[in-house]
Amino acid sequence: MTTELVLFVLIIGLALAFDFLNGMNDAANSIATIVSTRVLKPRWAVAWAAFFNFIAAFGFGTYIAKAISGGIVKPDVLDNWVLLSTLVGAVIWTHVCTQLGLPISVSHSLIGGLIGAGITKGGLDALIIANFLQTKIFTTALFIVLSPLIGLALGLAIMVVTLWVVRRQPPIRVDKWFRKLQLLSAAAFSFGHGTNDAQKTMGIIVGLLYATNLSLPTWLYDRAHGMYVPFWVVILCHFFIAMGTLFGGWKVIRTLGIRVTKLQPIGGFCAETAAAMTLMFTANFGIPVSTTHTITGAIMGVGTAKRLSAVRWGVARRIIWAWLLTIPCSALVAAAVYWLLARIR
Repeated sequence: MTTELVLFVLIIGLALAFDFLNGMNDAANSIATIVSTRVLKPRWAVAWAAFFNFIAAFGFGTYIAKAISGGIVKPDVLDNWVLLSTLVGAVIWTHVCTQLGLPISVSHSLIGGLIGAGITKGGLDALIIANFLQTKIFTTALFIVLSPLIGLALGLAIMVVTLWVVRRQPPIRVDKWFRKLQLLSAAAFSFGHGTNDAQKTMGIIVGLLYATNLSLPTWLYDRAHGMYVPFWVVILCHFFIAMGTLFGGWKVIRTLGIRVTKLQPIGGFCAETAAAMTLMFTANFGIPVSTTHTITGAIMGVGTAKRLSAVRWGVARRIIWAWLLTIPCSALVAAAVYWLLARIR
């Protein structure tokens, strides 16, 4: 087995490991509300979310995967070593934050890794920054701010409207209704999560397929078709993100589902509905937003609908710091890994 083939297999393995960790960290996004409101027991909740993460493979296309594989760094900069360094940086940062119970943007750790490794290899010229306001880097940075705000605004609006609709109903009846409706909202959010996040790993694997010098069978990848996403990549990525969700990152689930604000089934339904709407809209336009940012903003919006003090802003502040540090920290780790590999290979 040649060195190039070993590296090829290693990178795909790391990409799928990253996808698994993505599912673990982001399991909280999908099920934190239905666990905290006791609509489903934790194990049933992760199974429910994992199923809809997987069937999202047949959802909204692969626009985000193409944005990741060809929209952050120039295609001629992508090689096996850049991709390996990217994944190591993203995996390390994601694992650390998952162990600390911080619901970070796993997709932003991947983008940060690409930026760090790309700059270390080719300088700032490695990045696609011409017409900066139209680049994926600018769009991603913009939605670090916009996605939690959109989630918050939608969560607040849906909660206010829903409370008005049920204002004359007995609390016991409202609770019974929304325990059932929350299953649908959790399914919609899990579907949106799978549609959005599995595509980030697809983008890395497609970048590898495009950059490798190996002679690949056409059923694996046919360069004659340009940069596209083969169906086997779609299925594998959705399978591993679903498996990660099935195992669940319980510390992160506790942070989102319990520590940010106390949720009732009606609040869980509103938060998940707001986040699902945001994710499906952005996935349709190929915008790689953070599911974590979106659901956290929506949960805060639901809490704010009751009163500002219902949100534990100290916990929220800690989460926001993790968001802000994700791209630079994963970029630094990836840059260091690429620098080390360049000296030992």
